[in-house]
Amino acid sequence: MKYTFRQLEVFLATAHFENITQAAASISLSQSAASEALKSLEKQFDIQLFDRIGKRLQLNELGRLLRPRAEALMDRAQDLENAFKQHKDIGALKVGATLSIGNYLAVNIMAQFMREHPSADISLQVANTTEIANKVSNFELDVGLVEGELHRSELEVIPWRDDELCVFCAPSHPLAKNKNITDSDLLSVSWIMREPGSGTRQAFDWAMHGLLPELNISLELQHTEAIKRAVEAGLGVGCLSHITLDDAFKRGNLIKLDVPHRDFQRRFYFILHKEKYRSEGIERWLELCCKSI
Repeated sequence: MKYTFRQLEVFLATAHFENITQAAASISLSQSAASEALKSLEKQFDIQLFDRIGKRLQLNELGRLLRPRAEALMDRAQDLENAFKQHKDIGALKVGATLSIGNYLAVNIMAQFMREHPSADISLQVANTTEIANKVSNFELDVGLVEGELHRSELEVIPWRDDELCVFCAPSHPLAKNKNITDSDLLSVSWIMREPGSGTRQAFDWAMHGLLPELNISLELQHTEAIKRAVEAGLGVGCLSHITLDDAFKRGNLIKLDVPHRDFQRRFYFILHKEKYRSEGIERWLELCCKSI
């Protein structure tokens, strides 16, 4: 072979940081050694992988084309190294989850995963659907658990489990005693909602088709707990996943409102980069998630 794994490592780190100094530090190389490795890789094949804009190195079209293949090759090499060390060793696993999934499902799944694979190095990042998708697309995460549907050519989107959004209010709210909520009721109240870009907001917008431009959305908050507290304080009506509200409904702090003529059903999904090598860790994680349903 005319290239080395070290050269590929430098290439991928530079693609991530768009800066050779930061890339070198991330893989414990000197700046000069990293620069030489990258120049040597390009010279060997008479190619250019980056456009050099001042101190920034931005992937060009060829670099973007080759990056997923290099990522997959390095993942396979790491998996082989783990197998040499210990058969079926899980190694490192980077999981991303949206807020509802991360706070109410993924933490428990991760705890079970760590009990079953105590040597695994697993991390969990929590953000909204758009951010998680961006990180999976950029190979910063191995797998994502998201609430919203995505249509990106580079991502594999796999249905995981069903979910339902619930409209809710405080016990003291005027709608709390209404058995069936009408569209007129929905238009008459102030809404406390998740921010655009979240899967919950996407599903809410779909469910409210025809009414959306007229709805009074008074607050947009990034955290489900903040929305629940605002609604409990009487600031408006909210709409979140049932998994985030079950305890509050049981305690009576919040009241579920029945809106039978609106469809609040949705799905949770796994997302992976299509070029991502499915390591032993990824396969075991997906299996455990499916068992937890």
